[in-house]
Amino acid sequence: MKRNLLLTPGPTQVPPQLCAVLGKPIIHHRTPQFQENLKQVLSGLQEVIQTKNDVYLLASSGSGGMEAAVVNIVSPGDKAIAVDGGKFGERWVDLCQAFGAETIVHKVQWGKAPTAAEIKGLLDANPDTKAVFITLSETSTGVVSDVKAIGEVVKNTKAVLVVDAVSGLAVEPLKADEWHVDMVVSGSHKGLMLPPGVGFVTASPKAIAYINACATPRYYFDLREAKKAMEKTDTPFTPAIGIIIAMVESLRMIREQGLENIFKRFAHLAQGTRAGCKALGLELFPDASCASQVLTAVKLPSSIDGEKLVKVMRDTYGISVAGGQDKLKGKIIRIAHMGALDEYDILTGIACLEKVLHQMGHQFELGAGLAAAQKVFNQK
Repeated sequence: MKRNLLLTPGPTQVPPQLCAVLGKPIIHHRTPQFQENLKQVLSGLQEVIQTKNDVYLLASSGSGGMEAAVVNIVSPGDKAIAVDGGKFGERWVDLCQAFGAETIVHKVQWGKAPTAAEIKGLLDANPDTKAVFITLSETSTGVVSDVKAIGEVVKNTKAVLVVDAVSGLAVEPLKADEWHVDMVVSGSHKGLMLPPGVGFVTASPKAIAYINACATPRYYFDLREAKKAMEKTDTPFTPAIGIIIAMVESLRMIREQGLENIFKRFAHLAQGTRAGCKALGLELFPDASCASQVLTAVKLPSSIDGEKLVKVMRDTYGISVAGGQDKLKGKIIRIAHMGALDEYDILTGIACLEKVLHQMGHQFELGAGLAAAQKVFNQK
């Protein structure tokens, strides 16, 4: 059977112990047994997000959580600042515009991060702004934003700070309450090591006040209904039962490892991946000052067809990495080091990358990438 190793920034590898839980017979969701799972998931997510705020579960991907954040906060005509530094920041823009917000689009060069000073300037010029939408880890570029600094700027304004942490949660540090984040959006299929199907959104008291006053029509993603249900340890609609039950185990694994240890592990994997890629004569894409530990984005030589490289690695050798998106299509590859991945998975990916690059005519010393990554990994 061909290998199927996911070095993609979502979905990520599902470890065997979670596959075992996912394979159990389903139970009914309006039962005390499911309620116990729900309690554990809600408290576990608060630990990972580092918040005491409400957490609302949705049967959706992370994008459903993003839509829920927009339709519950922004009324038609309200001002919203949306930071667009890649495909997922662009999604905030699209959602705000789709629901009639007066959208102030803050364009950031791909490969760069927004600064707190830039956000402050926009808020000073638009003091009636209702919400600021940013991305913790922009997976299209490999950039991480300084959420802490931006939170300090937003906290004393009328605006709520909404953070897309779909790929960043449990991979990059995020202290939601300490950093004054009003809404965190994430999902099950990245750092939590599960299949897609559960999105979730947090809401601070400041956000809840806006949710209750929002005039945007909503139904399935109405967080007022989610709050009513949550107070009874329930969900307003049928939840993704199997994934929520498996999330109990996922969150237990995360708690057992400890968030700080997890962050160190991903930083270590990122260092090894980047050392391996540079040893192959490849240039890293984002500025080192804002490079995310979710993934490594690597520029490809003009002689290499990036789309073909990704296809051969996946279809011939069973190693999945992500290609570039939009203006970076065919120009970069993105190698994730998140979730259940370890050093040996990264070494396997680098070995495959070496093989395919060599087949495509790229000149380097065979084994150089593996040696460089091993050197980093042996420095524990």
